[in-house]
Amino acid sequence: MSADVAYGPAEAAHAAQVIRERLGVRAPACGIVLGSGLGGLVDDLEDARRISFGDVPGFPAATVAGHAGALLAGSLGGKDVVMLAGRFHMYEGHAAALAGFPVRVLHALGARTLFVSNAAGGVRRTLAPGDLMIIADQVNLMGRNPLVGAQLDGDVRFPDMSEAYDRPLRALLRDAATAIGERVQEGVYFGLLGPSYETPSEVRMLERLGADAVGMSTVPEVIVAKALGMRVAGVSCITNLACGIGQHPLNHEEVLEVGRRVGTRFRALVRAFVERL
Repeated sequence: MSADVAYGPAEAAHAAQVIRERLGVRAPACGIVLGSGLGGLVDDLEDARRISFGDVPGFPAATVAGHAGALLAGSLGGKDVVMLAGRFHMYEGHAAALAGFPVRVLHALGARTLFVSNAAGGVRRTLAPGDLMIIADQVNLMGRNPLVGAQLDGDVRFPDMSEAYDRPLRALLRDAATAIGERVQEGVYFGLLGPSYETPSEVRMLERLGADAVGMSTVPEVIVAKALGMRVAGVSCITNLACGIGQHPLNHEEVLEVGRRVGTRFRALVRAFVERL
């Protein structure tokens, strides 16, 4: 069995059935993916139920610091949601199809709106650590697309990516930010494979190509979501200045620390967004 087939609709349906039986999930208003250091949002869930990734068919255990490796269901802002506290990265050696597989499971659970988040390096010079950036668009520089292989049932073969991040949902995020007094920026997220951080020369290239922020996740999830017809919104937490723009060496501990520091503001923004869905 190929890697693509192993993460298809039948496997997603099986995983969703296990989650329903364990957590009693109804069709959620939104599926939410939490990036590095942003897992504190799970504490805002009412009537929270939890299952570890290792207990979900097709999910390996999470291995990256800052990712709890659990799927949670509950209520947020008066709406039923399902959260992924962690994700699967291609730099861990996972196939692109696996990086996007959790989105297939969220879709099989009934979610038709996806909210993605990540920790990202700021490339645009008006961004600073601690900023929250609404993702307006993305560029895939990971070298792989999760849709490569045989067309899967339910997928659009050639999904339109002209509006990868839904324009009305972006407006809803801006409204939510205004309502809570949060200043947000908007920009383009470039996804690179990792796990090494970019060199100063690579960052200069990315800046000239139009990158506002750079990270190592999110892109495969959004591509799969669009193939399934889901609406997508996303926020990058700018946790550091990209190499060559900032003046000190980068490390993952800094990423997690800034994510925790921004956590309260991020949580308030996502709650206000979900309330408005």
